[in-house]
Amino acid sequence: MSATVTLLRAKLHRIRVTEACLDYVGSLTLDEDFMDAVGMYNFEKILVANVDNGERFETYAIRGPRGSRVCCLNGAAAHKGKLGDRLIVMAWAQVPEAEARAFEPKVGVFDENNNLK
Repeated sequence: MSATVTLLRAKLHRIRVTEACLDYVGSLTLDEDFMDAVGMYNFEKILVANVDNGERFETYAIRGPRGSRVCCLNGAAAHKGKLGDRLIVMAWAQVPEAEARAFEPKVGVFDENNNLK
């Protein structure tokens, strides 16, 4: 029996919060282009770290309009940040131990205007 290791699979690094919507069921809305760039899935479980206030929380990603550069905190997550905060959004994978050393995550790094560098 082969063991698995939990590794970072996809990351949006320092994406900025563009909106917050408290009256929503819950999630993080992301521009579909950003999700595609790193291979994130609609409704995928994610871990979010707020660089500016130290908050960390789990939620799920939902597709936002392509080209919108949206990063919207929804529902309870709207309390975890404010407009302009920088977030690190992470998704994980279970990787067979034999493949773990060669595994590389897909990472998107953002500038101050939510453009992928």
